[in-house]
Amino acid sequence: MKRGLILQSILLSCMIVFFLVSNASAGVATDLVKQTTDSVLDVLKSKELKKPARTKERRSAIRKIISERFDFEEMAKRSLARYWKQRTPEEQKEFVGLYTDLLERTYIRKIESYNDEQFVYGDEIIDGVYAVVKTKIVTKKNIDVLIDYKMFNKNGTWLAYDVVIEGVSLVNNYRNQFNQIIHSGSYEDVTRKLKDKEIEGLAEDKVK
Repeated sequence: MKRGLILQSILLSCMIVFFLVSNASAGVATDLVKQTTDSVLDVLKSKELKKPARTKERRSAIRKIISERFDFEEMAKRSLARYWKQRTPEEQKEFVGLYTDLLERTYIRKIESYNDEQFVYGDEIIDGVYAVVKTKIVTKKNIDVLIDYKMFNKNGTWLAYDVVIEGVSLVNNYRNQFNQIIHSGSYEDVTRKLKDKEIEGLAEDKVK
């Protein structure tokens, strides 16, 4: 489980590339990413929103922007896999909320630590209603980290439903963790752990 948590942290860190890419090839999905990028950078660069007293407002603004480009419900559904259909509508709604809060809270903090790394887009591959946007991070040590964003066209717009870094999927990583927890315990153990993470996050927010 420890290795899984480390990998999860790496994957979540790399989700921020979706918003902080410096160059991109042409394409509908890419155009939408550029719009999202500009909006997030405006928030991060705002001198007013950088003030400690406006931390809650800044993070709320970032949450709103990213929620318009990531389909967290689809990510939650794919992460829970076959157990999704076993849940009641009320349980599904609760799970999506907890899952979304975990992802947003984790990588928003990483977005805030952005330090001018170089982010570059590669190809944009369209296959019907699905697309893959290929990117890479060029680190301070001049090491390339390859990242793919899996997207699908929902109601006329492109939304991300998975992030793959060096061949490892964020959704699959969570799916494996949830499967392990359910196999050794129950679905309720999954939600309990997610609720604990939410409580920890809220406590950290109050301290800042």
